[in-house]
Amino acid sequence: MGESMIKFLDLKAVNEQYRPEIDAAIQRVLDSGWYLLGEEGEAFEREFADYCQADYCLGVANGLDALILILLGYKELGFMSEGDEVIVPANTYIASILAISRAGLKPVLVEPDELTYNLDPTLIEAAITERTKAIMAVHLYGQCADMDPICRIAKKHGLKVIEDAAQAHGATYRGRKAGSLGDAAGFSFYPGKNLGALGDGGAVTTCDGQLADAITALRNYGSHEKYHNRYKGMNSRLDEIQAAVLRVKLQYLDSDTEKRRMVAEAYHTALNSQSSALTVPHVADYGVPAWHLFVVRTMQRDELVKHLMEHGIQTVIHYPVPPHRQSAYRELGGQSLPLTEAIHRQVLSLPFSPILSSESVNFVSEAISRFSL
Repeated sequence: MGESMIKFLDLKAVNEQYRPEIDAAIQRVLDSGWYLLGEEGEAFEREFADYCQADYCLGVANGLDALILILLGYKELGFMSEGDEVIVPANTYIASILAISRAGLKPVLVEPDELTYNLDPTLIEAAITERTKAIMAVHLYGQCADMDPICRIAKKHGLKVIEDAAQAHGATYRGRKAGSLGDAAGFSFYPGKNLGALGDGGAVTTCDGQLADAITALRNYGSHEKYHNRYKGMNSRLDEIQAAVLRVKLQYLDSDTEKRRMVAEAYHTALNSQSSALTVPHVADYGVPAWHLFVVRTMQRDELVKHLMEHGIQTVIHYPVPPHRQSAYRELGGQSLPLTEAIHRQVLSLPFSPILSSESVNFVSEAISRFSL
């Protein structure tokens, strides 16, 4: 590979594939003179709802807001009240839990499944109390949580199921798309996501017309009609430029996902024969991941990071500190969550994107093989 660094993710190169169409989309918005809540946003909402097999899509400012707005919507509709509980995986990015807190609700952390790192359905019922109102299932790294048992438990106890699909654009579960597997889903279009904007962006998908109507107002100062405010809302809108860019990239999402699958397959082939001390991603038989990340696990994680960097290979840790060990959540720090903590100590994300070459995959894999695990 010579002296060049293998980047964890080369966003410039990823977006360069669509550069002429992106340039034209941005120019179209500039020429329109309309930059918020316009035709591009409405068209993207229709197209992404169809893609996710959902009835409604509401564009918002980012993925965190998408989750917050779902929860606020349920509060405005009378399904949840201040201080009610939401079950959420302990092994997740902190945004999943921040959304619950920002909505005035209480996060209840549950350990993950050891193979998929997603919420373990067998542990949910023990966490349910009379204040529980929802289960938030996070599709971590692009693989869907095991939704059928989660939805059965929710139905039994009268709970809502919210998907944190920030990393799962295009992932499927038993033939159904992420974004249509629960009562509502929150997506992020952060630039590094599988469907990434050129800045922040997010969306809510749902088949619940009442919730969609509430969020339509809540994202726009609580207003359906200008200067008439039904709710104490917020300003969280997907702008027209980002919507136009996302419309371009949505056309290529399935083909990009297939390229990601091929890169993941190449990694699996190269790494499966290596030391049992390196755990490669487990693919559950109930679905097809979107392959947002390719995350390995080893007890010698920090040493491996250093070794790969010495070979010109950039890696990232998703995530180094679990939410319950963050200063922001001191009140959760006393919990015993040994599997979550072990995962955070041991996971490492290898370079990964739909344009990563087979030569780069082989170079990374060979560098790992030279490391004494």
